[in-house]
Amino acid sequence: MGFRSGFVTIVGRPNVGKSTLLNLLTGEKIAIMSDKPQTTRNTIKTVVTTDDYQVVFMDTPGMHRPKNKLGNYMMKSATATLEEVDIILYMVEATDKTIGHGNLSIIDNLKKVKTPVILLINKVDLVEKPGLLPLIYTYSKAMDFEHIIPISAIDSETKKIVMDEIIRLLPEGEPYFPADMLTDQPGKVLVQEIIREKILNLFSDEVPHGVGVEVILFKEKADKELLEIHANIYCEKESHKGIIIGKNGDMLKKIGTLARQDSENLLGAKVFLKLWVKTKSDWRNNDFMLRELGYK
Repeated sequence: MGFRSGFVTIVGRPNVGKSTLLNLLTGEKIAIMSDKPQTTRNTIKTVVTTDDYQVVFMDTPGMHRPKNKLGNYMMKSATATLEEVDIILYMVEATDKTIGHGNLSIIDNLKKVKTPVILLINKVDLVEKPGLLPLIYTYSKAMDFEHIIPISAIDSETKKIVMDEIIRLLPEGEPYFPADMLTDQPGKVLVQEIIREKILNLFSDEVPHGVGVEVILFKEKADKELLEIHANIYCEKESHKGIIIGKNGDMLKKIGTLARQDSENLLGAKVFLKLWVKTKSDWRNNDFMLRELGYK
């Protein structure tokens, strides 16, 4: 058997565990994680290379009904990958009793492509095993999947189970990227996502989804041991600005500390991080702002 290489996309409804699975399969925290839906806004490519194969994973935004221009962009990102990849990992939740309208819509899209689809039923740790059987049967009748695998994206044993199936289906071919490449995202984009993750995890539902982050300075100092990073945090309401800053700036300091720690771990350098909070009404429907923040 020769060297194998190919592209794998992970699709599913918001908050089904796609980013958690991506980080498990790659062994690196590239995709941001939150318990809030629609965390991922861009398609993030992460590369896993061994002596025998190279897998390029694409973590896509959760498939949902768009409510603004940002939502439209996210849906285009999610569906555009289906024809371009070699394997599709389609994730659903084991806690579902049946196939909902959202998943039926995704299945309709999957039926239109010739790409092999592996169904991953996630969060099996939350249900009794006998309860899975009716759900597996229901999905197997809805579509002819390449394979159906019950998993838990927080269980380390899941990595081998899923990777073995991916490698089995990968075509033979040369690597697409250098062996030491981890992601196609530049450092400034990774930092933007890390900052946004901290906001998602620290605040209640209304605030985070109206937040966008733009890195306006990403500068390596002469000794290459320090990165100076400045970023704007945009929110849609003045009241949200006050919440993000917090009393005496405490919340903004907390965001900065947590984001700096993760950025240093990921980039392998000391980071000086400066944050500002600005109000930009309805930026998720503003074409200029969407381009500025990398969503166009």
